[in-house]
Amino acid sequence: MTNVTVKIRRLPHGEGLDLPHYATAGASGMDLLAAVEAPVTIPAGGRALIPTGFCIALPAGYELQVRPRSGLALKNGITLPNSPGTIDEDYRGEIGVIVLNTGAEAFEVTRGMRIAQAVVAPVVRALWEVVEDLDETLRGAGGFGSTGH
Repeated sequence: MTNVTVKIRRLPHGEGLDLPHYATAGASGMDLLAAVEAPVTIPAGGRALIPTGFCIALPAGYELQVRPRSGLALKNGITLPNSPGTIDEDYRGEIGVIVLNTGAEAFEVTRGMRIAQAVVAPVVRALWEVVEDLDETLRGAGGFGSTGH
């Protein structure tokens, strides 16, 4: 396991909340908490941008991936429509989480609620090489279930 230092700035509406943290020693994702000042009700089928109350400065070559929490998805139908959300190394604004309620009932987000998880990941950049032909494979151009699995 590799550790990387990420600078974090707490915003006024994030005061009193825990910083993103790992719930267990083996967790790859850190819990992100809702820094709402009042409860936010998301109707069934609705979505909302939930603030986290902090900004970050990632080191060069890293991104922050924002992902849904499996418990919220299973129990309440709460997911993130752009999952995983990507926070680039040069973004300095507040981290916000787009929450989508796919459940049948309204869902209330309250202050300090664990609404998502975040994973710090290295970034690999592609260099395109234009060629006339690509190597052949057994699969070829088959896609969208063409392998029968």
